[in-house]
Amino acid sequence: MDITKRKITKIARETGKFTVRTLRADGVGTGEFDVIHAVRKNPGITQADICAITGLDKGAVARQTANLEEKGYLIREDNPKDGRSRLLYPTEKANELKNSKASVETAFYEWLLEPLAEEERQEFARILDILYQRCKAESKAGFPEMTRILKDSGEDENKE
Repeated sequence: MDITKRKITKIARETGKFTVRTLRADGVGTGEFDVIHAVRKNPGITQADICAITGLDKGAVARQTANLEEKGYLIREDNPKDGRSRLLYPTEKANELKNSKASVETAFYEWLLEPLAEEERQEFARILDILYQRCKAESKAGFPEMTRILKDSGEDENKE
């Protein structure tokens, strides 16, 4: 039983809704934010690499990268190692957008924590960091534990 009732997910979803609403003036959709983030974290990335990182299909990534290039968020350069592919890089406009998105999220989370006393905020942040580090380590490893857990739970259901 999930004692958190998925509230971390729900808070993140509401923060995301507010962020998207606030940044809509920049003309960037939620899927495009994911593409910009992937390119910012991996300058010189290919569209195929973006697909692997984001889980988006080739068609969606092709449309989004073309739109983002047209809007001035990405630039393409020839891949010197492979004449068939092009490498994607963020522009300064993309970097400014990231900073803007981060500032909106920061403001939202600061507002959310206002009712807590300073000691409660610090304890919450400490515990949240423990969970984040565990999550990040599992992600970097390719989710082996979660894959095993889901596989085992599926096998248990099949036995019944």
